Amino acid sequence: MVRVEVKRLSKSFGEVNAVNDVSFEINDGTFFFLLGPSGCGKTTLLRLIAGFEKPSSGEIYIGDRFINNLSPNKRNIGMVFQNYALWPHMTVYDNVVYGLRIRGVPQAERVERAKKMLSIVKMGDYAMRYPNQLSGGQQQRIALARALVVEPEVLLLDEPLSNLDAKLRLETRDEIRRIQKETQVTSIYVTHDQEEALSMADEIAIMNAGRIEQLGMPQEVYNNPTNAFVANFLGNTNILECQVVESKAPEVFSLEWTGGGTLYVSKPGLKLKNGQKVLCAIRPEKFTLSDSQPLVSNLHNFLKVKIQALIYYGLMEQYSLLSDKGVELKATNFNPNGHQRQVGDTIYLVFKHQDLWIYPTGEDVNV
Repeated sequence: MVRVEVKRLSKSFGEVNAVNDVSFEINDGTFFFLLGPSGCGKTTLLRLIAGFEKPSSGEIYIGDRFINNLSPNKRNIGMVFQNYALWPHMTVYDNVVYGLRIRGVPQAERVERAKKMLSIVKMGDYAMRYPNQLSGGQQQRIALARALVVEPEVLLLDEPLSNLDAKLRLETRDEIRRIQKETQVTSIYVTHDQEEALSMADEIAIMNAGRIEQLGMPQEVYNNPTNAFVANFLGNTNILECQVVESKAPEVFSLEWTGGGTLYVSKPGLKLKNGQKVLCAIRPEKFTLSDSQPLVSNLHNFLKVKIQALIYYGLMEQYSLLSDKGVELKATNFNPNGHQRQVGDTIYLVFKHQDLWIYPTGEDVNV
């Protein structure tokens, strides 16, 4: 069952298209993330769904209800803000029960629902405390309880962890994920934090310049980015500027890398022309490090580089590297075998051709 549907939604502020012809569907119970850099339109899109902004064009549905013309309090939506927005003069219990009281829910039911929700967020023992007596993570859980106790059809979260320190963010995001799965409320979460999105989401929409660049499950978006923006934005990625040298066979091409060296690529359905410029992308963890030059083949590539910096973390090493022509690269070596490389050493980055994504310059293509 589709819980939220957005059809060709746009919002302009003067000449700025903050949201530009966006469409998507969110199934019931899904934890859906809007992820993108600052200014990409994700918060404006959330505010359109909440009713705090009016769309310039397009349609928004919750279930079968067309909600464009409904005020925020008529949409049956719960909202969790960055700054928690708790009433400082009210106890935890009174903050949570407030929404039920203004909806006219009978007292006995108010008490039962508030206690149940405080139990779900593991804050039952703090019911009589005030917000200034709570940590940031505890305040966020109360804000979540207050939004959920009214039993909304959809929960909206606007960068709810941005005000917490690193340790609290980790703890609180686990709690939010647990609570969302326990309550099964359809949720839309706005963030610019990639780790939050990858570790918590059922589905992610990557936004850029008011548009959705890619939508899918975290593993799908991370492992199969549809264009160079997604590949570069989500996770660490090496972007290699290349030019097609020749076609070696159907769907097999050799490329000249501006950093120095020749790459071989092969993708089903890939069509390139000699002389065409392309961007290639590869994750740092896809490299295998070799201290000696490997054999060239159409199935494996290698790049000759020099170590500029090396950080050892026990289970992994992170390398900053430089090619002969001065192009910087990054590599991650998991489970180091004890061999100690040094800054200044020349090494070879070996990788499979299928781990290389190819994007013709100026075009976004599926590869």
